[in-house]
Amino acid sequence: MAGFLYSGNLLGFMESDIKPFGMRGFTKPFIIFFKEVMMKTIFTLLALVAFAGTAVAEPQSTAPAGKSASAGKYPNTGKVLEVMDASIYTYMQVSSDTGPVWLAASKTDVPKGATISYPNGAVMANFHSKSLNRTFDRIIFLDKVEVLKK
Repeated sequence: MAGFLYSGNLLGFMESDIKPFGMRGFTKPFIIFFKEVMMKTIFTLLALVAFAGTAVAEPQSTAPAGKSASAGKYPNTGKVLEVMDASIYTYMQVSSDTGPVWLAASKTDVPKGATISYPNGAVMANFHSKSLNRTFDRIIFLDKVEVLKK
């Protein structure tokens, strides 16, 4: 085998033995140029990923204009008009700018007359609650609400 004969290098391999199969026809300066370009490209992509990962958007207040951010952490507020507890949900009728709205949130202790703050949720029309044996024309399902004033 010619690769194991002395060929001028210390490892005993010929240069053609260590070149990838598809690059045997290219000249040595081209291969060096190709490796440099690839290394620069890889370094640039890694740097972009690293810098993009450290960029953090500054949190902005979700409170509407004219209201302080301390009014609640959610965009909607209202006074609780009626409360009904079921197995895993608390159903609340809340006053809003457009009239009374029914909410269903994970079971929580919300007294009638309290002011709450709540996020936007999934709206369902003609929802029938088996546990309450009642159909709601329109109800908004939420994860949780925040009690502002009791």
